[in-house]
Amino acid sequence: MKAKIAFLYGPKDLRVEEVEVPKLQPNEVLIKVGACGICGSDVECYEGESAEGRYDLGPYTPGHEWGGKIVEVGSGLKSTLRVGDKVTGDCVMGCGVCENCKDGRMPSACLNFKEIGFRPDSPGGMGEYMVVGEQYVHKIPDHWSYADGAWVETFSIGYFGIWGNGGYIDASDICIINGAGPVGLSATMVAATSGAKTIVIDPLAKRRETALKYGAEIVLDPTASDIVKQVMDVTNGHGGDVVVEASGNDTAIASVFDIAAHSGRVKLIGHSIGRKVPVEIGKTIWKTLSISGSGGTKDFGQRTIRFMNRIKETYDFDALNSHFYPFSQLHDAFDVAIHEKAHALKVMLTFDE
Repeated sequence: MKAKIAFLYGPKDLRVEEVEVPKLQPNEVLIKVGACGICGSDVECYEGESAEGRYDLGPYTPGHEWGGKIVEVGSGLKSTLRVGDKVTGDCVMGCGVCENCKDGRMPSACLNFKEIGFRPDSPGGMGEYMVVGEQYVHKIPDHWSYADGAWVETFSIGYFGIWGNGGYIDASDICIINGAGPVGLSATMVAATSGAKTIVIDPLAKRRETALKYGAEIVLDPTASDIVKQVMDVTNGHGGDVVVEASGNDTAIASVFDIAAHSGRVKLIGHSIGRKVPVEIGKTIWKTLSISGSGGTKDFGQRTIRFMNRIKETYDFDALNSHFYPFSQLHDAFDVAIHEKAHALKVMLTFDE
């Protein structure tokens, strides 16, 4: 069977080609893609500003935020996945058998590391069909849209960023989130659901307005005045018990050590790999800060789906998709994601049923 699939050959070289869909291995499923989000990391790889996309190894199919339907299963499936199931899947994929995986480390530590939508050996969802190993695929509720399924990977980053690796948050906490993009908004919903006082920082007025609809009690503009003073003013000099850095911005990263409360938990989930960021690291000593990062998530796919399903009546996930484009207009969709960042919160590709 042939299908139209996108391949990123290098910076600004994204092509749609008709290719043969690979035959299933016994433990794989064939998925008809229904929706696929364009992430900021996809844009950075397209523009040649990120080394995460491994087109140096060969052209690859982007798309790590996807939802679809299983149309065929391998002969040796051990899971309960069935033809007709609506599904989504993990992005960072550990093999489960190497020394690091057996040690229980994060999938980003896997010695046979794969990352769906970023490498030739793990093609993503920007194509009519995709083949994925059953261990990385998760069933979503039947009443969800495919776009809802595409949001699971994004939401899992904000969710795991706060709760993963021994993290926690509750109603006694003040939570400050740097960045109101898709990941930051996901973290905002997680923090607000816990009952924590939730403060979001973002320079874009549109995103601050959106954050107020998705759980933020207070929003701050870091360009209006000194952000440390703003934070201390609205927290009575306390700072953030939990500080989530979801922007990847150098200035924002440096600020987390200033706006964190004593004994605060700092969660770094915004991408900044490949450059040095000057920070006053000594404040981690005198404030007794706990700092954790999370590249990918571990065992949070199904938990994320359950969490989202519980709050879907509270938060309008559909409204988070600012633009929809059919896959046939892939290049137009990327153009919007690249050039209209102030308004393009999530550009979602759609596929024919």
